[in-house]
Amino acid sequence: MDAVVLALVSAALFGAMTVALRFALARGAGAETGALLTIATAFLVTLPFALAAGGDVAGLWPFALAGLLGPGLSQILFTLAVRDAGPSRTSVAVGTAPLFSVAIALVLLGEPLVAGLVVGALLIVAGGLLLVGERGRPAHVRNIGIVFALMATLVFASRDNFVRWLAVDTDVKAAPAAAATLGAGLLVVLAWTVLVRARIFVRPGLSRFAAAGLCFGLSYLALFEAYYRGRVTVVSPLVATESLWGVGLSALLLRAELVGIRLLMGAALVVAGGALIAVSR
Repeated sequence: MDAVVLALVSAALFGAMTVALRFALARGAGAETGALLTIATAFLVTLPFALAAGGDVAGLWPFALAGLLGPGLSQILFTLAVRDAGPSRTSVAVGTAPLFSVAIALVLLGEPLVAGLVVGALLIVAGGLLLVGERGRPAHVRNIGIVFALMATLVFASRDNFVRWLAVDTDVKAAPAAAATLGAGLLVVLAWTVLVRARIFVRPGLSRFAAAGLCFGLSYLALFEAYYRGRVTVVSPLVATESLWGVGLSALLLRAELVGIRLLMGAALVVAGGALIAVSR
């Protein structure tokens, strides 16, 4: 039960982060700066929890490797997706993560295949097709944003399976593991920002991304605690309910997102598929 609650908390915080990120990007900050400041804030949020938890420090390096994937590469792609497709559509696309996570877990972690997993996967695919075939999108939504979101989702899924594999047999506690992952991801995004921008704008945009970074950091802590307690086929579908949070908050706070019935149906199918995968574990 702990894993279920933690996964749902992580999902709610991640959905809130997505909308907060859109608000910050709308104020003129670049995607590179946005990704950097969001992860930097998240790292600072997790650091006190990591220091309080203590534990094995020497064993942190595998989690740092996981951080090269996510949030390193994944947050770059995710920020580009929010910029080019908006938070609601990015949330629905990222909600397809259980499809990738469960597939990887079945093949590499030996988790069991049951009929509910197949049906759940089909529901997720149907929800994704509704999103891709959506008409009457807002002018700011670009197809490349959906592509970035799906690429980020594949990286998320790979990272989640890697973290779960590490968590099964480690003396490293969840909070330090989350901080190590975020720290490594921060270095990846920092390098990318320097290469793309050739300089870093931190002070003007730090306050803009504080809310997104706070939600991201707390979401990461909850996510790692969940993976320390539950299998990928349990946690990943529940985290995918962030689609509903992202779409719901977008509809409430961002009128320009134009959340219509097709988008809502797509989000509902994605979440229903994830829920079916969870109960069929």
